[in-house]
Amino acid sequence: MIEVPATPYPYRFPPGRTALVVIDMQRDFIEPGGFGHALGNDVSRLAGIVPTVAALLALFRQQGWPVLHTREGHRPDLSDLPDAKRARGHATLRIGDIGPMGRILVRDEPGHAIVTACAPEAGETVIDKPGKGMFWNTPVHAELDRRGITHLVFAGVTTEVCVQTSMREANDRGFECLLVSDATESYVPAFKQAALDMITAQGAIVGWTTPLSSLVAAVGASEGKTA
Repeated sequence: MIEVPATPYPYRFPPGRTALVVIDMQRDFIEPGGFGHALGNDVSRLAGIVPTVAALLALFRQQGWPVLHTREGHRPDLSDLPDAKRARGHATLRIGDIGPMGRILVRDEPGHAIVTACAPEAGETVIDKPGKGMFWNTPVHAELDRRGITHLVFAGVTTEVCVQTSMREANDRGFECLLVSDATESYVPAFKQAALDMITAQGAIVGWTTPLSSLVAAVGASEGKTA
């Protein structure tokens, strides 16, 4: 087991049964012209975590540990898009409309793609999800069970929506979850902090949080013990 200094107390994980889940690091959320921008958000906040997420990916790849990526989006015919979701908010462009990066949040369009710096590598699992949580209407639970995964390390966007939803769902399914706090972000700073506080409340009711530096140091210390 590797022990990581974390909030609210140390997080321990077995390397052979732990996977990294990177949530929705897509152009539609992170780059100007995408869905996040159409909603009136400052997407530069999300773009700022790209180097940290890339470094976290590099850590897991170096160790040979499993990596999963999620992408939120819908079928081209929008048959999996509820009317209520499409109508919600005051976006200048709605899901399915044509924007600067193709149709907004539609699978296989340019904006649906994961940003280049965090793009999946060969052999990494990519889960396309129609909702905010990674388990609803996806095969992700079966994939994790097939691999014998019991612990999940989370990163991605946004902290209070798709990341927190996925962590709560994972917690309900018995997974032990750690969120890397500087590898996640929100368009609204207060929302990110509130989500971190809710995740770690009451003795890690949903999971733990830690910065990437603490995770890197813990992995390095573990390697030193086995050298």
